[in-house]
Amino acid sequence: MHLVAGLGNPGSKYINTRHNIGFRVVEKLAEANNTVIRKKLFANAKECRLTLFSRKLLLIQPLTFMNLSGVAVAAYLKKIKEDKKNLLVICDDVNLGLGQIRLRPGGSAGGHNGLSSIIERLGTTDFSRLRIGVGSKKTIRDFSEYVLSDFREDELIDVQEAIVLAVAACECWLKDGAAKAMNIYNR
Repeated sequence: MHLVAGLGNPGSKYINTRHNIGFRVVEKLAEANNTVIRKKLFANAKECRLTLFSRKLLLIQPLTFMNLSGVAVAAYLKKIKEDKKNLLVICDDVNLGLGQIRLRPGGSAGGHNGLSSIIERLGTTDFSRLRIGVGSKKTIRDFSEYVLSDFREDELIDVQEAIVLAVAACECWLKDGAAKAMNIYNR
């Protein structure tokens, strides 16, 4: 079974923030496959299960807040007894321009607290991550304030296009692997 974890923060005040783009991608992936993500009692997360390209897939949204995302992700990997190589984490990235996406089969947290939490809990950087650019052409003075801000009206078209592109990249990762998905979708 493959595990896709979209990162974000729980609660209505965070729904449209830059930090929650990972949540939005897994919601769109579930919707595209005629299912929805629901709250589960296990590991303080929302989840849904589906089969895609003859592979079982578990989508989760950790509800632990971004900085503790590793708690839920590690618990799910342990529960489903799955190798970390079958994990894809989707998160925002302020270092990428708005709408850009980058898929990598491993690497550092790059200053992202959600990824840092997952790396700490798993004890490895050896898992795929799909970063979605939420950066600005302007200088960002307070990164925390910026990622917790809503997208502006003039950014929404780029955000929607990035979500659609990220869903396609997730599907390609599942079907054909990280290398092919990187070649096709990294911008």
